[in-house]
Formats: sequence, structure tokens, C-alpha cells
Amino acid sequence: MRRAYLTREKEAHGRTVMAVLPIAYPKEILTAMNILAVEVWGPPGLPASEEASRIQAYVCPVVRNAMAFLAPGVPGIDGVLFPHTCDSIQGLATVLPDLAGFPLPVANFVHPKGERRKSNETYLKQEFADLAAQLARITGKPLDPEALKGAIALHREIDRLRTSLMARRAFSPLPDREFWGVLRLGEYLWPEDYLGKLKELESGLASQAVQTGVPVMVTGIVPEPMGIYEAINAAGAFVAACDYAAIGRRVADPSAGTAPDPFDALVSRYFALPPCPTRTSLMGPRMDYLERLYAANRCRGLIVHTVKFCEPELFDLPHIRQRFARINAPVLTMEGELEPVLSGQATTRIEAFVEMTTSKRSNP
Repeated sequence: MRRAYLTREKEAHGRTVMAVLPIAYPKEILTAMNILAVEVWGPPGLPASEEASRIQAYVCPVVRNAMAFLAPGVPGIDGVLFPHTCDSIQGLATVLPDLAGFPLPVANFVHPKGERRKSNETYLKQEFADLAAQLARITGKPLDPEALKGAIALHREIDRLRTSLMARRAFSPLPDREFWGVLRLGEYLWPEDYLGKLKELESGLASQAVQTGVPVMVTGIVPEPMGIYEAINAAGAFVAACDYAAIGRRVADPSAGTAPDPFDALVSRYFALPPCPTRTSLMGPRMDYLERLYAANRCRGLIVHTVKFCEPELFDLPHIRQRFARINAPVLTMEGELEPVLSGQATTRIEAFVEMTTSKRSNP
């Protein structure tokens, strides 16, 4: 389905298709330049290959699988964009283009780390301009400032709707896999098509909460395998709050991004994203954000679903445990390797965790 969609977009609208590694990048610039971003979160379940063996065994499976997927070249993909997410993705950005015969042009986006300050703003504006220049060399077309203003308005509307939907998760009768699956469609749909899917999801919301399971919060990089949602629902819970980097952590405050200059607007939107370890957000604001998200959605447990060897996420883990122990919130830590199917052991752990949160509420 995804391959067919990309083909239609190229043929019907003349779009350039870029494979984009996680996580933070100015998608508005790509939209303004008629570039369809197709995000590469693995993909899950890809078997080991000769290309994957070029990546060290201790590197996270997102990078390992992306190497195996992209190295031979992918039909319909016109280039690859590497944001500066972590050392592992930067390693891939160094190794992949140097492979003999690698057929695709490469662009890089080096976003600043840490909290907002004047030097970061100046640096980020220059990086936006540099990325636009790189993409212009690939597409043969320069960035149109007016098109960028329109793209910013479109993505602000997408974030407004995503924010509203996530806050009203309990009002949707859909199971988690379907609900959060719609939120993930932005990983490859053209933004206007994605907005249409979000509006369809919104139209199905009830006037009051309809989810009856135990509300839990999930944090991590990416919900793979997607069967984790089915396991949570089968155990009698539902994901009421999402801090996955692939979903909730990439939704900017929709009130940001109104500056007349489009690059200034993009700077505001970048710093309006939730705190994230891949941008080395300060630990205090990050923990405060997680606690607020947990409380706002009346969650009764936190599932930390990490990808093996993901250093940014693992750096946060001790602080998450400490903060949630302080508020007497149960925490389940799970580690995966982008396996295609959730293991029976993982399913059993989720069942036991949900049962524990129920017992804890009944017997404080």
C-alpha cells in the first residue's frame, strides 16, 4: 500500500520522494518544495543482511534495519535525509553514502541541542536555509517563501488536530492499534491527505469518554511491533497518553509559528516541541512534562518501551523511574529490537502490569 501510494504521488503530482530518518526535521520545508517525506523507522522485522553487518552489533535496530533497507536503493525513493538525532544515525549518515554504488543523493539537517537561546535560534535559521539549498540541488527547484508560509499554516493545523485528538483519546471507541495507527499515517502521507485522515478520526469521537480500560501512558521511540497496542488492550488497559518519539513527542504547540518571517516561524515551532532526549532537553523540564502528561490523562501506570541500545532514551530511564516512584506511579520497562511480533513473555508482563495497577487502585 505504501509503495503504491508513493508511485501515485510521484505520477499524479510530480513529487520528489525523500526517505527521512528519525526524528526532528522541518517537514514544512519539504512540503513547500513538493517533497514527500517517507520516514524510515527501521523498518521492523527486516532480517540481517550483508549491508546491516556494516553497522556495529551494539547499534540500535532502527539504524541497523535502515541500513539494510536503504543500502541497495529503494525503487521510487529520490534521496535520503539524515537529521542529527543521535550518534548512531550520524554514523549511518557517514557510512551509507560511501557504499560503492549507493544511488541516492543525501541531505543532512543538524539541529541544535539543548534549550532555546539566541545563539540556537540564529544557528537553526541558518540550518533551515542550508537544508533548503541542499534540497534545491536534489529537486532542481528553489524554496518559495510564500509556499513555505502556506506549508507552515498547514502543519500548524495538523498539530492542532493531533493535539486535540491525543487529549481526547478516551472519547474514541477505536482500539489502540487503529487510533494510534491513524496518528502514525503522517510518516508517509502527503500532509493534506494526512489532515483528512485526522479529520475522519475526529468525526468518530463520542461526546463523552467511552474507553473503559485502565488508562496507561507509554513512552519510547517507536511503537514497534504495533502488536504492543493489542496486548495492552487485551490486558484490560488502553493508551491514554503517548510520549512515543514517533507520535506524541513530535507534535508542536499549535499556537507557535505565527511570525511573519517563515524561518522565524519555523524556529518557534521547533522549540515548541515537547522535551525529547534526542534533542538533549534538560532533564527537569522533561520529567515535569512527563508527569503533567501522566496526570492530565489520569493514567494509572507508565510503560517505558525502549529500543535496544537507544542511548538517548536509556539516559532518561533512571530519571523516569525516580520521578514516577516519587508520585507512586507503577512503571513497566520493556526493551525491543523492532521484532515483527510481540513475544509471549512481553505480553505476559503487560498483563501482570495492568493487573498490578488495578490491584493497587483497589487496595491503596
